[in-house]
Amino acid sequence: MIRVPGDKRGETVLGGGRRTFLGPHTDPVVFGVAAAVTLAFVIWGASASGSLADVSGDMLGSVIHNAGWAFVLAASGFVVFALWLAISKYGRITLGNEGEEPEFRTVSWIAMMFSAGMGIGLMFFGVNEPLSHYVSPPPGSAPADSGDSMATALATSLFHWTLHPWAIYAVVGMAIAYSTFRRKRRQTISAVFTPLIGERHANGAVGKAIDILAIIATLFGSAASLGLGALQIGSGMEELDWMSSVGTGMLVLIIAVLTTAFVLSAVSGIAKGIQWLSNINMVLAAVLALFLFVVGPTVLILDLIPTSLGTFLSDLPDMAARTEASGGEGIAEWLSGWTVFYWAWWISWTPFVGMFIARISRGRTVRQFVGGVILVPSTVSLLWFAILGGTGMREEENGANITAEATPEGQLFAVLNEYPLAGVTALLVMVLVGIFFVSGADAASIVMGALSQRGALEPGRVLVVFWGVLTGAVAAIMLLISEDGETALDGLQNLTILAAVPFTLVMVGLCAALMRDLRRDPLILRGERGEEAVEMAVIAGHEKYNGDFELRIGPGSNGVDVQVGPEPGAGPNANGANGNGAPAARD
Repeated sequence: MIRVPGDKRGETVLGGGRRTFLGPHTDPVVFGVAAAVTLAFVIWGASASGSLADVSGDMLGSVIHNAGWAFVLAASGFVVFALWLAISKYGRITLGNEGEEPEFRTVSWIAMMFSAGMGIGLMFFGVNEPLSHYVSPPPGSAPADSGDSMATALATSLFHWTLHPWAIYAVVGMAIAYSTFRRKRRQTISAVFTPLIGERHANGAVGKAIDILAIIATLFGSAASLGLGALQIGSGMEELDWMSSVGTGMLVLIIAVLTTAFVLSAVSGIAKGIQWLSNINMVLAAVLALFLFVVGPTVLILDLIPTSLGTFLSDLPDMAARTEASGGEGIAEWLSGWTVFYWAWWISWTPFVGMFIARISRGRTVRQFVGGVILVPSTVSLLWFAILGGTGMREEENGANITAEATPEGQLFAVLNEYPLAGVTALLVMVLVGIFFVSGADAASIVMGALSQRGALEPGRVLVVFWGVLTGAVAAIMLLISEDGETALDGLQNLTILAAVPFTLVMVGLCAALMRDLRRDPLILRGERGEEAVEMAVIAGHEKYNGDFELRIGPGSNGVDVQVGPEPGAGPNANGANGNGAPAARD
């Protein structure tokens, strides 16, 4: 659940809180098609999980082989696009009314951005990813020693968790914020496309298709996160000796219990309680990181921060260009498990995260928005991976053999077992993941509900519960379809990539629509007309007064006149032909 204060008329609740029941504002086409597609997937997976696994595996292989380059190129393209907007003339544009002050103070804005940047993913991959790259370096890399392997492992993790994902979020969030607060349109993905396809099509079949794709992408991306959470909670139960082995049935039960907790929170409207829990979660995450920083290899962690950052910057071009054509043994499998999966995961989360960061960024300029959205969460990720990943790699180096003895979801617990208070910290991780599960389902479901009801800020309660339950069901199916020899994590990754493929095209179109809007922004048009007026005045001054002239701005009959005249004391024609100088342009 994410709750942010609204304007003077009240508060906007993004997850939890009071909601009306399913009402007439529901778009029957958007809701009906998205629900039908998802329910068909659930029924297929429940009745013939092997068949679904075969089909999804074949489709994934085709996507990686034929379109892996598109994910890689698109992700880097979004980075370039976001950074270019920030440094260009469009960076001055306010995401709101002209001259409007930011709705939130900078400190509060940064704190909420930090909240959006934390989640189940960082809990799951904080140890797992750096440790995986440390033991098995990425294809094409050849670390010389253990220190070099650590730097390469952390640099690869930063590549997946800093600049690229947050630039992807920034593009969507900026487009939604500009469309909603500057152009006063509905808060939907389809409304952003108005300048590109026209209002009739944005509200018609094309717009409905865009919102349907956004709902499906959000649902599968959220389900993947919930599946990761269930895997990690199950591993924690094993570490605490609550169960000797946690199978797929128990994982599905965990998903069911936590989904029920979410439904109860949504129906009861205990927004303040969930908000309190969410805030506590941020504090607990900070406590966990600080604990490992103090009791773990503190000096190594501090050394890894600048070292991994430098390696990341130097290796960034090679990492961003890595595709199946790069060669190397297992490159296609590696990309599907890491880079392409991540890009697909971030893209599938953009409707949710984009709407959230758009909502809290009203009054910020484009330049402030891009800088804050990219830099703040990236800094948090750098510190998080340096602490958890650095600690895990040091234990592996010292012979703990974590990668061989622990599953991916259990590696964080294996690291904690090497330090004091292992039982307490393991329970802390499970609590963190559980609350992230409940709050994440609430927030993602409210976005899917909003998209189903034409951008309603408070979608119907029944609709929100429906999407929440369906997200839990999809997460369970994603775990059930794993084949022999394929981990549950593979099943989550495969379907996330497939669900994000069509929405990648939506994001490319969204960038084009945003650019058309920005070019027509009143601030930009005024600036262009002003530059044209000054240029015409300078040309007239050079032609008439041989370079000795001055510009005068004053009221005119139809607006403001920009006039050119000789510099004072420049000769007998000092006042020009009519004593007022030669009018050069009118604005």
